[in-house]
Amino acid sequence: MSQTLPRSSRPAAAERPTPRSPLRRHRSMLSRAVAHASSAVTGVARAADDVVGGAARALATPSGLVGAAVEAAWLTTHLAFYPWGLLVRHGSESQHGYRVEHLPPVQRGLVISDVEAAGTPILLVHGMVDNHSIFTLLRLGLRRRGFGRVTTMNYSPFTADVRVAAARLAEEVESLVAETGYERIHVVGHSMGGLIARYYVTRLGGDERVHTLVTLGTPHQGTYTAYGWNNQLTKQLRPGSGLMRELDQPVPDCGTRFVAYWSDLDQMIFPQRFAALEHPDLAARNVDLHGVGHMSLPIIGSVVHGISTTLAHLDSAGHTVTPGVTELARRRT
Repeated sequence: MSQTLPRSSRPAAAERPTPRSPLRRHRSMLSRAVAHASSAVTGVARAADDVVGGAARALATPSGLVGAAVEAAWLTTHLAFYPWGLLVRHGSESQHGYRVEHLPPVQRGLVISDVEAAGTPILLVHGMVDNHSIFTLLRLGLRRRGFGRVTTMNYSPFTADVRVAAARLAEEVESLVAETGYERIHVVGHSMGGLIARYYVTRLGGDERVHTLVTLGTPHQGTYTAYGWNNQLTKQLRPGSGLMRELDQPVPDCGTRFVAYWSDLDQMIFPQRFAALEHPDLAARNVDLHGVGHMSLPIIGSVVHGISTTLAHLDSAGHTVTPGVTELARRRT
């Protein structure tokens, strides 16, 4: 008897996988590369429009033109004060004693109404390649408004790391606390000085020492101007840098209150809105200004008044004690 052996099974032609030709793969990769490049170019174009357009619109207004003139005048004055700022250090001496009749009315009013607020030390921290002379007018303005302990610190113009400068700030704060007897102080930081202070507060435990941190034109989200220089420090100031990602990390139970001033005419922070502080764990209030240049932020009357009002009317928990003053409430996520 004959037996028919089964034929070997083979996949039908329709079921056989069709090999992808090298040319087809190349076209697919090229298409993805073109799409990615197009998206990048579009993003850069939008960023450029955001950067240039915002400042151009601000400059095109009458107040913007006045702000540019003030910026130029103050920059010239500051350059004249700059050498003096390298040599002289302001101390934290207090003008307050047991007698108040010799004080001007504004100073006397703050001392009488809240002697603790009037005596709480205020430490001013300058920006990159600068010194405490940038705070000449702000310091005088705060003293005239009744704050008796307004001091400044200088850090090296050759500082190459925000973290190192923050550690230096920690030493300065501890020294000020030991000198004055106040366990908590206020800090005002201009430009990179505000970023140094923020790192100290949020990453080095400085919230135990800093009651309120006020920043003026600080690149909280980085700045594209940092691409103009290529060194260790400017790399930290670029958007999305390792430092920026570290500052974006959670900061649970931070006890410091933040106020961030930023201006649409800031020529150093691009885009200007990157000077606003946005973090879900921080109790921050952003104050946007119009027509104020980067170097002019510490001298504008509205800024000096705003800082004075904020520091004069906050209790130990950060809430206002005077009606009509905006409360620095914790933002809800």
